[in-house]
Amino acid sequence: MKGTPKPNRPVILTLHDIGLNHKTCFNPLFNHEDMQEISRHFAVLHVEAPGQHEGASTLPTGFVYPSMDQLSETLAIVLKHYGIKSAIGLAIGAGAYIMTKFALNHPDMVEGLVLINISAQSEGWMDWAAHKMSGWAHTLPDMIITHLFSKEEIQTNHDLIATYRHHIQNGVNQSNLQQFVKSYNSRKALDVERPVQGGTINVRTLKCSSLLVVGDSSPAVDAVVDCNSKLNPTKTTLLKMQDCGGLPQVDQPGKLVEAIKYFIQGLGYMASASMTRLVRSRTSSGTSIASMDGSRSRSQSTRSHTNVEQRGRSQTDVSMQSVSNSPSEPVLPAPNRTEVSC
Repeated sequence: MKGTPKPNRPVILTLHDIGLNHKTCFNPLFNHEDMQEISRHFAVLHVEAPGQHEGASTLPTGFVYPSMDQLSETLAIVLKHYGIKSAIGLAIGAGAYIMTKFALNHPDMVEGLVLINISAQSEGWMDWAAHKMSGWAHTLPDMIITHLFSKEEIQTNHDLIATYRHHIQNGVNQSNLQQFVKSYNSRKALDVERPVQGGTINVRTLKCSSLLVVGDSSPAVDAVVDCNSKLNPTKTTLLKMQDCGGLPQVDQPGKLVEAIKYFIQGLGYMASASMTRLVRSRTSSGTSIASMDGSRSRSQSTRSHTNVEQRGRSQTDVSMQSVSNSPSEPVLPAPNRTEVSC
């Protein structure tokens, strides 16, 4: 774990997407200089799905890969193991789905959620591809690349795509990855409903504030917008990052850090945090719109994805597999709807 959890402050809890681990997913963000201010205020705990960590052995024969529901319950076990009372979730894709399930089932343990590329739907293109495409083992990396990145990135940002294709093919156990993808493809639609004034009082929805993030050219745009339509508008912010592809934390980490700082301030923390990129304004309708200065830099993207290779030495990496196998004694390795355009 990076930092020491404070008694009256949550930790930042991360969870990655399919085809990634905590390093390939979040190092470009946490290694960014602007993120250090947040890291000084909060301990960070990275969690990885079973068998997805770097150097993982093939899961044993007969191992039944956990469902999305089971993985979400494992997060509660992890936090209790460390004596952590609450967290701010930061997750992407499959990890965002799992983190949302966790927040729905354990609202007292989640103070806020930053969800990148979240899908509340039960199925998507990956489900279709899994049934229509043959030669699963050979097509899996390509399918995940299409899941993670926009068509524009795949066609133009060859260095970035080559880097992540290498990580997917060589940094993740392919058999374990296939099981994780299968579990994600078997997910159910999130049981959430947008509260309507004068409607049912006890609808199931997130109790915490949530920041939904997606790049404007991301393959997940429609899914994120759909998820936003299902959540409480008084507690949800939708951040659509302009000139940004499938991985905002890799493509534009600096801008994402600024958005996260504002979000954390809204939770009552980091009141004195410095803000340099994000400027807020109010429209006559009461909808908050945020804009960020500066345009996207391809060179910044290239610099960012090279940081994937780096790792903070003081961070604790938690594999869900070890926790799931021993729930009681886990053995872990050393205020209105807001729309944001940036």
